[in-house]
Amino acid sequence: MCIDREMSAQRLETIGRHIRLSTQYRNTPQTEYRYSLPNSILTDEQRDFYEKNGYLVIRNLVSLEKLDRFRKRFQEICTGKGDRFGMTIMKDIAIAKSEFADGEKAITKIQDFVLDDQLFEYCCLPEIIQYVEAFLGANIMAMHTMLINKPPDPGTQTSRHPLHQDLYYFPFRPADRIVCAWTAMEHIHRGNGCLVVLPGTHKGELEAHGYPAWAGGVNKMYHGIQSFDPNKERIHLEMQTGDTVFFHPLLIHGSGTNRTEGFRKAISCHYAASECEYIECEGVQEWISKEITAVFRKRTGMEDGKFQDVWQLKSRLVKGERINL
Repeated sequence: MCIDREMSAQRLETIGRHIRLSTQYRNTPQTEYRYSLPNSILTDEQRDFYEKNGYLVIRNLVSLEKLDRFRKRFQEICTGKGDRFGMTIMKDIAIAKSEFADGEKAITKIQDFVLDDQLFEYCCLPEIIQYVEAFLGANIMAMHTMLINKPPDPGTQTSRHPLHQDLYYFPFRPADRIVCAWTAMEHIHRGNGCLVVLPGTHKGELEAHGYPAWAGGVNKMYHGIQSFDPNKERIHLEMQTGDTVFFHPLLIHGSGTNRTEGFRKAISCHYAASECEYIECEGVQEWISKEITAVFRKRTGMEDGKFQDVWQLKSRLVKGERINL
């Protein structure tokens, strides 16, 4: 009996030793990633950072030569050269009231340039798309495009952009298969109104937006979040020429006042997986959907135009197959 007990104890010890050894050399289970896909471009550290914070900056991604081509095309558009078909040309409200501003100094943003092959080149840059594919997959649509020419602020602070979530403007889901690429066309810092982000807010809900009650006025469709925690951590993204930030559409972000004498330029594209589907925009998105649709109907003459129609016409396939969008 005693011998049997000793043998049983030895067997248990042997089994326990094998279990401890197998556990010691077993690979650590991989983290479940919600906001990025298995890929060969993002490191685990980069995926972890995006998972936690909702944005990721890639330094020196786009060459100065390519950005200069986009800058030159922007200047041509500002001076009336070339076709502007489908583009939305915007002016800061302070500049719009001035009779002296013209050319490049009169235009603060060009939106919806997907039909302009020279500017659309940005959306298709391989160095951009390799990262976009890591967030969205192989079927990629360019949904919203902008070249931003933030003007020097005249003292009204209208050059700033209120804190907002980009998903507020989009009638398609799921949000996790949408990503923005935003590239600095020059050195962007706090003095000329860099982006400011609230890390981790991409994990929250879509908040109610509206026009902020700013004394100097607010630019058309610059809606902002109506209530948020003022003590929430804010990160100012100072960027060098060619640096590119990728961020989630629920990430709360905005930009500050341009306190310099020069214009601050950046170019961006919001991408979505073509497997995304259009939705009816009610509740917190009802105001902006009606506002944008009204402008669309006026510009196109489509009296029965819908919010979804706006996005179908302003989007373009970048890679893969166009499935739903």
